[in-house]
Amino acid sequence: MKLTTKIFVVAAIAVTTVSSFAQELDVNLQLRPRFEYRNSYKELMKDGLYPTSIVSQRSRLNFLYKQEKLKANITLQNVRVWGDVPTSSPSDKNGVALFESWLSYDFYPNWSTKIGRQVISYDNQRIFGGIDWAQQGQSHDAVVVSYKKNSYQLDLAAAINNGGEILSESAYNTTYKNMQFAWFNQKFSEVSLSLLALNTGYQYENLVENKFEVAYLQTFGGFMKWESPKVYGDLGIYGQMGEAALTNSKVDVSAYYAQVSLGYKFNQGFKADLGFEYLSGKDQNDGDPKVKSFAPLFGTNHAFNGFMDYFYVGNHKNSVGLQDLYAKFTFDKNKWQVAIIPHIFNSAATVYNPNSNAEFDDYLGTELDIMATYKADKNFVISGGFSKMFGTETMEYLKGGNSSNDNNWAWVMVSFNPQIFSFKNKVD
Repeated sequence: MKLTTKIFVVAAIAVTTVSSFAQELDVNLQLRPRFEYRNSYKELMKDGLYPTSIVSQRSRLNFLYKQEKLKANITLQNVRVWGDVPTSSPSDKNGVALFESWLSYDFYPNWSTKIGRQVISYDNQRIFGGIDWAQQGQSHDAVVVSYKKNSYQLDLAAAINNGGEILSESAYNTTYKNMQFAWFNQKFSEVSLSLLALNTGYQYENLVENKFEVAYLQTFGGFMKWESPKVYGDLGIYGQMGEAALTNSKVDVSAYYAQVSLGYKFNQGFKADLGFEYLSGKDQNDGDPKVKSFAPLFGTNHAFNGFMDYFYVGNHKNSVGLQDLYAKFTFDKNKWQVAIIPHIFNSAATVYNPNSNAEFDDYLGTELDIMATYKADKNFVISGGFSKMFGTETMEYLKGGNSSNDNNWAWVMVSFNPQIFSFKNKVD
């Protein structure tokens, strides 16, 4: 019997045999194949290389159980690229992974705690997000305690990570060694205000004293969102200080971030946004060892700075930062939504030519993103898009490749999200 079948049977038996509490069990499925044509994805196309096409697929099975003050969730997933194993392979390359596995309990009025592998997502997902565009997504092993009352919420969280059941301290660099944060949100009639204080510890090996130590990075700031019948917008400001871990040492950090956007609803089917984002960077001739480049850490970075993922999607770390001036035009009609999003990119710090030591122009390029979504029904969505990068000499120096090449990217994705089982046992 397969693992998913066993879990389904056990869950169904547990629900039907325990009748002293009101219970619910929902089982949901997600199948999400995505085709991509990559002709400059993440970097300018290099001379002598050729574009490629791939199909990746996410398959998820989610079990959500509710019993009065108790909730439990298990989400299994398989992420694959079509063709990554032979057609007659006896096993899968990636197998079945545990995306979420958490237990939530309301232990006191207004207080609850969630323990286990879980998605942590706040505000516009710039610092904490689920990274849903990535087929594997993002989840954390953590404990989150929440207090909710009326229009405000306070979350306190902690995590500690190791590579296995160790008996003594050993090297760990898979992700952060430990994490703590506090997030507070207050909602008003047209405004939502959030404050975040995050401490992340990253391990490194101190070769001088021959021991493992932890460098602690602090990220703090706030996010505000407002919306009236016609006008809406948001504002985010964050700073980073503390220490960054290198392979065998640590360095000080001083970085900052600011973002603002303003939108207007012209009618029920059309709205327009204008925004600007600034992520601090470091001049390339700056000899100060201090890190001055802001890191968005666990954010859903694909949603920012262009869909072609040139910045902060596994890249552009500890670099010259970024200025992103963008607009977004969204058209909604019936089951269709179309968005046109141009970006103008500039470096936040100075880029130097290593041969002449002359300054490059800080203009990196312009990206145009076009996306369309068709909601056939509540469970079936088809989306796709086309993006083109108009790069510059400065972009060539930072990213490599040739800006004169036809640098573009296209994709089509199908998302099928049905509920396949639902059980409710009400007790009088």
